[in-house]
Amino acid sequence: MHPSDRQWLRFWIRVAAVLLLALAATVARAASPCEWEGVERVVAVGDVHGAYDRYVEILKVADVIDANGRWAGGSTHFVQLGDVVDRGPDSRKALDFLRRLEREAQSAGGRVHVLLGNHEVARMLGDLRLTALAEYEAFAASGSAALRERFLQTLKPAERDEALKQTPLGQIEMRQAFGRDGEYGKWLRQLPVTIRINGIVFVHGGISPAVAPLGCSGINDQVRRELTSDLDKTRTAPLATLAARVDGPLWYRGLAQEPDAFAPQVTDILSKLGARAIVIGHTVSATGRIGTRFDGRVVQIDTGMQPAYVPNGRASALEIRRGESTAIYVDRREPVAIAKSNGVSEQEEARSPFDELRVNALASRTVVPRQLTSSRPPRLSTRRARSPRASCRPCRDRSR
Repeated sequence: MHPSDRQWLRFWIRVAAVLLLALAATVARAASPCEWEGVERVVAVGDVHGAYDRYVEILKVADVIDANGRWAGGSTHFVQLGDVVDRGPDSRKALDFLRRLEREAQSAGGRVHVLLGNHEVARMLGDLRLTALAEYEAFAASGSAALRERFLQTLKPAERDEALKQTPLGQIEMRQAFGRDGEYGKWLRQLPVTIRINGIVFVHGGISPAVAPLGCSGINDQVRRELTSDLDKTRTAPLATLAARVDGPLWYRGLAQEPDAFAPQVTDILSKLGARAIVIGHTVSATGRIGTRFDGRVVQIDTGMQPAYVPNGRASALEIRRGESTAIYVDRREPVAIAKSNGVSEQEEARSPFDELRVNALASRTVVPRQLTSSRPPRLSTRRARSPRASCRPCRDRSR
């Protein structure tokens, strides 16, 4: 074997070793359903409230889906921070869209994390006070009138007229669909309340000082139990449960509303969660834009997507990608400063395997071939390699 051929063979062996190690590390980091590390790109969206058209539009602008509404994010992790339902007409369409996107993302090597919001939990507990009439209509079918009549016949005659006014067509079907064994109820009950990606916590409402010691898994396990095996107890005394109490992760507004003097408590909360920042929805941003508090350690991303609820609101998405955080709107993009942890930047936490390869190549005085970082396949030559002195390929590479 020619000396130059042995040089390249050794180089490609090192390439293969680095890539295999990186692949193994990636699998290990993704082993926990609650915590993810080494994710190169994250996109998060706040409250939707049935604003399906705006929802789809912002996901297209953020390159999460293509023009046909299909997954286009590759290995992106997309986080929906809950409150898909209530207040707007098209919540069922949005839920069906998310369920399909979950499957498509996983097939493409990405991930869709749908988190519970307080409105999903309220619906599972039978609280329909903020449900829009059109949301009931989405569940109405040809047999809805007969189903409602059968329900009315179970009531006392004096109660039927009022019950008729309070039971629009489709409401009974909706209650069944979000029940413990219903189509949407079964799916929602297995979803998490909070996750952590690259040291950043994502949750609908916020994590209060009283809840932080539970940690990510503890919070998810307790809420899931309250909505499944302990559902009857939860319905009896909802305000005593983590799922519905005012300082619980789905309802807490302190991170959005407490004064700046609350900063030490924020530090303590993040320390208990093992996080450097927390991304929240639930409370509409006062500026109508994605913003930060407490030196970038709290990020608010609910910008009022549903116009029937927030007339001057807008759709938005937060992108976190290899050291850069960006607020994405339909008409513009703006940088967002998210806190770094222990002096380590987001870029260093989400370094790709090719970064490590380049470092190793420089350390061994080996030049990374252009083909490795090019989208075009390398050209194979049938000519016999000339001696290193004659070709001086490394010299030419260094001059570029």
